[in-house]
Amino acid sequence: MRRRSPVRLAAGRARALGLPTRGTTAAGRLRRVDRWIAHQHRARLRAAPDPLVVDLGYGASPATTLELSAALRRIRPDLRVVGVENDRERVTHAQQAVTGLDAPGVTFVHGGFELAGLRPVLARAMNVLRQYDEAAVAPAWQRMVAALAPGGALVEGTCDELGRRHCWVMIDADGPRTLTLAAHLPSLSAPSDLAPRLPKALIHRNVPGERVHALLTAADAAWAATAPYATFGPRQHWIRTCVELREQGWPVRDGARRWRLGELTLDWSAVRPSGG
Repeated sequence: MRRRSPVRLAAGRARALGLPTRGTTAAGRLRRVDRWIAHQHRARLRAAPDPLVVDLGYGASPATTLELSAALRRIRPDLRVVGVENDRERVTHAQQAVTGLDAPGVTFVHGGFELAGLRPVLARAMNVLRQYDEAAVAPAWQRMVAALAPGGALVEGTCDELGRRHCWVMIDADGPRTLTLAAHLPSLSAPSDLAPRLPKALIHRNVPGERVHALLTAADAAWAATAPYATFGPRQHWIRTCVELREQGWPVRDGARRWRLGELTLDWSAVRPSGG
């Protein structure tokens, strides 16, 4: 099948910017990123004059949009979540699927990287850019961030079909700020298991000489060095791996309360692509 090239991101708002995603989704698939958003962006959501969140590219089912709403409305009961899709049939299906459900503040509209003209304080775009060329990532980030409300943030990344392997970037008006790796620890054999789920900005940079490759190499070495802690369970093994990386000088954020969930968040400078 002939590959379609990415649309020009400089196109006007008269049409949605971007290509439809494959539509693959499942209930619970994005629970790890939802949990991280609820923790890391709690203050942003509470302080927002208009607590509007956009879920871009939710796919063939509105399940993950509804789950995002449920997770964040615990922080702001008046929060609104708008699912934005570039496929009009998916929008119609989502609207019909939620009819009669208890889903306050959740709506669905047609749109793309321009976020349907909305001005959310937070946008989530998971598994949206994986079909694009790497060169299209930075313009897409810029377009989405430009659509945010002042002080807003974008969470963009990739996960596997079961939601056991996640990688995402947090981006704001100053550019990418952090990279987070998140895993189902009992099924993890090494941190590099996450390599196939790196966001599009990094997945092709997992080669010698690039920072993200150095990170995964160091993480695997730390995982091996802390193997005795596996006796106490996969959480303790992961926590000690995070400690080891921090002691080596990697800009690891947070602490054991987040690490025990299978998360590892680092400053973007630790993985920024060469020439980027």
